[in-house]
Amino acid sequence: MCSFILKFYNQKEEIRKPHFFILNKGNNSGKPLTVPCPNCFVIQFQCEEEKEKIYWLSYSLWQSKAFYPFLRGSVIPFVVLRDVKSCLSAALNKVDENPAQFEKAVAALRSLEAIEKQYKQNLLLISQTKRMLFYKFL
Repeated sequence: MCSFILKFYNQKEEIRKPHFFILNKGNNSGKPLTVPCPNCFVIQFQCEEEKEKIYWLSYSLWQSKAFYPFLRGSVIPFVVLRDVKSCLSAALNKVDENPAQFEKAVAALRSLEAIEKQYKQNLLLISQTKRMLFYKFL
C-alpha cells in the first residue's frame, strides 16, 4: 500500500520529496501536473516508484472523468481535497487487488501518450508547411 501526503500547494514551501501536482479548479480538475500552478494540490511520496504509480493512477482517473462527480461550484468548478483523497484511495485499493493488470494498462497508456505526442508534432509540422506554402506566394 502506497502512502502519500496530499495537501494544498504553497509557493513559499520547498518540497524535497518526490512529488507531483493535481489541478483543483476548472473543468480539468484532477489533472496531474509536473509543474505547479496557483490552483493545485501537491502530493508527496517516500520514493520515486510510488510517485510514478500514483501519477499514472491519477492520470487514468482524470482521463476517465472520475473526478467529475466530485466537482462543485456553479461558475468555476472545483474539487476539494477530501474528495480527491478518497477517490485516489479507492482507486489505489482496486489497483492493489490486481497490480499486474494495472502495470499492463499503464504500459499501454504510456505508448498511447507517445503516439499522441508524435501526432501532435506531425500536425504542427503540417501547419508550418501550409504557412510556408502561402509565404511563397506573398
